[in-house]
Amino acid sequence: MIGNLIVISSPSGGGKGTLIREVLHSIPDVGYSVSYTTREPRFGEEDGREYHFISKLAFFDMVDNGEFLEYAEVHGNMYGTSKKQIKRVVSEGRDVILEIDVQGAVSVMEQMPEAVTIFILPPSFEVLRARLTARNTEDADDLALRLRNSFDEVMHYERFEYVIINDELPTAARMLGAVICAERQRRIRQTEPVQDILDSFAQAKHSIAGD
Repeated sequence: MIGNLIVISSPSGGGKGTLIREVLHSIPDVGYSVSYTTREPRFGEEDGREYHFISKLAFFDMVDNGEFLEYAEVHGNMYGTSKKQIKRVVSEGRDVILEIDVQGAVSVMEQMPEAVTIFILPPSFEVLRARLTARNTEDADDLALRLRNSFDEVMHYERFEYVIINDELPTAARMLGAVICAERQRRIRQTEPVQDILDSFAQAKHSIAGD
């Protein structure tokens, strides 16, 4: 059985990364796609964990080789999603979470309309600004750029199947986990196990009819 591709997006500071970490620890058989980026690592980040940090030259070599499912320039840096990584995880029958910006999410939707799409909204602009300021990972210019970009980013929520308002972390994490679990129960995603059950009924019916 093939796993689901779960696309999660939000404006910078929306809290998608924190919610995803909660889900990865609480929901079984969920993988995470580590994106590639040309930006510098923030304090505490590790290469291969939060992102694959690479040079612009290496990034555009990957573009030329067709290695990205999607890529985009966001806040002045390049970000991209590896096709190979996504294919490997879903082929193992596990869901894979793709944490990307709005531009990248729209690109994936166009290529893979079967993907599960979830938008994380902060409860207000004031909360978003407070979260970005409190994490203290951007200089003043970068912080201002992310806040300006957020006005356009939040308006893309209508393109997503699900919207989760990230007000209280435990509640929002439970809602995100519930969406992932519910998507696994869609009839179209359970063709193989359902067919096995129906085959057992057909065999039993034949056996009973022959008695």
